[in-house]
Amino acid sequence: MTADGSLDLAIEGMTCASCAARIEKKLNRLDGVSATVNYATETAHVTVSDDSVSGDDLLATVEGLGYHARLPVTEPEGGRSDEDRDDPALVSLRQRLVVSGVLSLPVLLMAMVPAFQFDNWQWLSLTLASPVVVWGAWPFHRAAWLNLRHGAATMDTLISVGVSAAYLWSLYALFFGEAGMAGMTMQLSFTASGGSEIYLEVASAVTVFILAGRYFEARAKRRSGAALRALLDMGAKDVAVLRDGTEERVPVDRLAVADEFVVRPGEKVATDGVVVAGTSAVDASMLTGESVPVEVAPGDAVVGATVNVGGRLLVRATRVGADTQLAQMARLVTAAQTGKAPVQRLADRISAVFVPVVIAVALSTLVGWLLATGDVEASFSAAVAVLIIACPCALGLATPTALLVGTGRGAQLGILIKGPEILESTRRVDTVVLDKTGTVTTGRMSLVGVVPDEGVDEAELLRMAGAVEHASEHPVGRAIAAAAQEHGDLPTVEAFQSHQGRGVQGLVDGHAVVVGRPSWLAEWSVHLTPAPAQEAAQVQAEGRTVVAASWDGRVRGLLVVSDTIKPTSADAVAELVRLGLEPVLLTGDNERAARSVAAEVGITRFVADVLPQDKVDVVAGLQAEGRVVAVVGDGVNDAAALATADLGLAMGTGTDVAIEASDLTLVRGDLQAAPDAIKLSRRVLRTIQGNLFWAFAYNVAAIPLAVAGLLNPLIAGLAMAFSSVFVVSNSLRLRRFTPR
Repeated sequence: MTADGSLDLAIEGMTCASCAARIEKKLNRLDGVSATVNYATETAHVTVSDDSVSGDDLLATVEGLGYHARLPVTEPEGGRSDEDRDDPALVSLRQRLVVSGVLSLPVLLMAMVPAFQFDNWQWLSLTLASPVVVWGAWPFHRAAWLNLRHGAATMDTLISVGVSAAYLWSLYALFFGEAGMAGMTMQLSFTASGGSEIYLEVASAVTVFILAGRYFEARAKRRSGAALRALLDMGAKDVAVLRDGTEERVPVDRLAVADEFVVRPGEKVATDGVVVAGTSAVDASMLTGESVPVEVAPGDAVVGATVNVGGRLLVRATRVGADTQLAQMARLVTAAQTGKAPVQRLADRISAVFVPVVIAVALSTLVGWLLATGDVEASFSAAVAVLIIACPCALGLATPTALLVGTGRGAQLGILIKGPEILESTRRVDTVVLDKTGTVTTGRMSLVGVVPDEGVDEAELLRMAGAVEHASEHPVGRAIAAAAQEHGDLPTVEAFQSHQGRGVQGLVDGHAVVVGRPSWLAEWSVHLTPAPAQEAAQVQAEGRTVVAASWDGRVRGLLVVSDTIKPTSADAVAELVRLGLEPVLLTGDNERAARSVAAEVGITRFVADVLPQDKVDVVAGLQAEGRVVAVVGDGVNDAAALATADLGLAMGTGTDVAIEASDLTLVRGDLQAAPDAIKLSRRVLRTIQGNLFWAFAYNVAAIPLAVAGLLNPLIAGLAMAFSSVFVVSNSLRLRRFTPR
């Protein structure tokens, strides 16, 4: 159990959504337990707030219901060429399907085609159908019996009762009815023959249909989780660690923070780290979806599971095990898949009472037909059809399978959806606020000009300003400090203070140095002289950032810093507009700089001179206008705005704080990922809605038809099997989602 009291259990033996609903309800009855059971992923996510409840108590509760529970196996299962290899449940299901299909085909042909009928053919049908009904349908009978012992009914109950009723009626007809006593040859199973009719073809064929449905459903569910298994299997298995000057290849789980390891061309980077020596290109497409390798050099960060496609690298590990970006991605995807969208909860409530209601409807159908017609066989056929055609499985699979496939596909594209409730937000959003630095632009500021005041040495201006900015974390400050360091060592700064969004100050060589916005310096009664003021106005009109440096109460000059717009930002903004969103540029830069950047990327509305603490107010103001707001950002100062927004999208190149506050994480540092994420989320939501519509519509239409006697049990079995397979197959279409 984790520090926050959460625990994931793997559940075995669930056969429909009703099973999941029963387990969830029972777990939630325990003191301090909040549980969510997912039928599609066969897992239970449990949060325990009461210390008196242990993991063993949770396991015992599930076992007490007749299911099996265990801690999930953490060893990744990806990389198999055959998706159902080594899966005992699938192998057993396939064996039952094949054998039952071979035995059932002659039974069906003899019952439906007069040319295949001969004297006493019913007894051959009984011989062939009996193994199918007993052995082939054994998983349904076993599950029905286990649930009956606990006073519950599930989908298996409906199947078992329907198949058993058809078989037992056939035995009665053969041994005590006219069909058996006279040995008559019936022309068609569903036409009366002397008042005694057998349903062996119904019992056997329905078993085959449902076994086929379960098998293809299980295979499809396994395929739907392939993306997550592949994600878990991405990491390197071993690593060449450099110790005492020699390489030692060890399992990757023995790697520790600060260890240095070698990555040769073609090898995977073992864990997150920083390049110590060597230059190369790293392919991160499996994590970010970007196809172009990224050049790295000493000092650059690299992410575990990416592939070195160039030269030899020496990397120092910074994060290992569960702290790596790959592990965090896997946790986010898993959490999204185990959650439930609000729309799913309605389906769960229906599934919880579905089976008892269907059994009641079937009994009512039997009694109603008997009272209305007196025809025992027609009454029996209609009741069996009701039992067999009802399908709560489609309701239970509608949401989780779409989430399973959609979030897995998102991970392949570098898009992490934090939870299913996020999907509804992506549909409603109409405004997207884009933080400029690091989102629309590269965020890598560089010093492009130094304008000293009269009588001030340029090198001295850069030296004094660089010394103060060296203690700053702001991108502008880092750019100035980096440029200053290229000209020599910087003096030490004392009494350093940072004023967010305005500037910095400190003591350098006994001088009180202030570096920041010219407007902020004016608050200190330090004003630009006419010439620098004119220069600043011209530079700002070009969209560049101007910083004034002063010491001893006088402006000593200007420092011009520029950021570059990301190559894909304009296309991304255009795509957001096509999605029906109004982009709003948010920046702490002056109005002229903001206007220049906005015009270049195609944004008409912008808010300039925004301090970090004021970003929340801007978002709240837009929401007050009745807008549903999304925010895209990457920095610590974006975290509050991301949390305030109706939908927060954090660039994965940003800080952990921003990512934690967001709803969607864009692993790659490309603004184009924002419209891609919204399109994927909307596609997943549409798929869920389509699945639920089918699941509800199927049952609403099919059950009344069966009650009216318009569906024979064979057609009912085929339709029921198709219903679940349709929902899962529809969800699997998300695997082919391409954003452009």
